[in-house]
Amino acid sequence: MGNTPSDNIGNIIKVMLVDDHDMVRMGLRTYLMLEKSISIVAEANHGQAAIDWLEACEQHNQPDIILMDMMMPVLDGIAATRQITAAYPAIKIVMLTSFLEDDKVYEAVEAGAVSYVLKTVAAEQLVQVIIGAMNGMPVMASEISQALTRGLRQQATQNSEHEGMTEREREVLLLIAEGMSNKDIAEELHISIKTVKTHVSNLLMKCNLDDRTQLAVLAHRRGWVK
Repeated sequence: MGNTPSDNIGNIIKVMLVDDHDMVRMGLRTYLMLEKSISIVAEANHGQAAIDWLEACEQHNQPDIILMDMMMPVLDGIAATRQITAAYPAIKIVMLTSFLEDDKVYEAVEAGAVSYVLKTVAAEQLVQVIIGAMNGMPVMASEISQALTRGLRQQATQNSEHEGMTEREREVLLLIAEGMSNKDIAEELHISIKTVKTHVSNLLMKCNLDDRTQLAVLAHRRGWVK
């Protein structure tokens, strides 16, 4: 199923481009071909075409990294990422898109993308993202990390409705799981520390737990935060 990062240290990184716009692929190919450490081994214009190519190619020709567009016909980037990471776990997928939507960032990461990059990224930065992904070090710009955090909070809100929590309690729970103190939570949500303490007490009672550490563990176990 392709090489592992340790197998590729000092070697050529094989990259596949998946985007429905010919000009985008041409631009990526033109620049990345200038990098001695990167080789473009395949291209596809939608997710299903990428999967078909992977199924037909020999194992030693499989890419190490796939630069995957999000919005494509036939099979979009998120659905393709989910299928590829399940079938080819050694292949690292970098989502390359024009869109920065909280839920889409969350879905891309949940599907298995190791990094999420806007198409406005500088060429030099894209190379660093590819190298980082190859070595198991995801790279995300601050605005993408913030969008991911918001997406995680939204997902946790949806998943925790059966606990009987209010929307504000769910927000407090996610911030507790992120390691924030009562003071930090108060500043983040623009409420008083006293109000935060009330929410924490309510959470402990509703979840039948003894302390905020157990609340954080609960949130992580439920998959509301990663």
